[in-house]
Amino acid sequence: MIVEKLSKTFGSGELKVDALKNVSFSISKGEFICIVGPSGSGKSTLLNLLGGLDKAKHGKVYIDGKDVLTMQERHLSVFRRRSIGFIFQAYNLVPELNVEENIILPLLLDYKKPDNQYIDELLKILGLSERKHHLPSQLSGGQQQRVAIGRALATRPALILADEPTGNLDTKNSMDVINLLKLCVDRYKQTLIMITHNRNFASFADRVLYVADGVLTEVGGAVL
Repeated sequence: MIVEKLSKTFGSGELKVDALKNVSFSISKGEFICIVGPSGSGKSTLLNLLGGLDKAKHGKVYIDGKDVLTMQERHLSVFRRRSIGFIFQAYNLVPELNVEENIILPLLLDYKKPDNQYIDELLKILGLSERKHHLPSQLSGGQQQRVAIGRALATRPALILADEPTGNLDTKNSMDVINLLKLCVDRYKQTLIMITHNRNFASFADRVLYVADGVLTEVGGAVL
């Protein structure tokens, strides 16, 4: 991934807010990157732009050589579904679907047949094999977040974007989720970008990016 001179502004005149200011950096395939910073600093705005969930007036975001900010919405929707996995603080599971059905939903929406061997492997890694027929209401918060991780990984995306994935979890479940994300990244060689307020969790990452007042710097090194 390559990000070039990315800027995002909300409002105008006296109400103008520069959410991101000329942000540039690159991430290699298979890296685990943490983005930290105070509330309102621009972290979630940055993640939304990287995932093509929002548009910027200036800048470029290249994923697999494609600039997601210039894609037409129809093509962008397909690209997001196939190449980017999203994990949010809210689990966003479909209550009427069981664990396995929630995980394979992105594949079914793309009219693709699930790889049963891969899905079974994911369920095992996530510790959900014995719960695959359970509904979300029958799961703990930590288990629901594991399902959300499985759903993000189901399409074998090149990039995983996680916005405070442990925000609703206690300390033990939070550590379990971080360890699972790290394991999946190492196992499947995917790129993970995670927002967190917890500096201890950031220590698991290969690199840490710090955002404050819309300006991004790299902790321990210079940003491109």
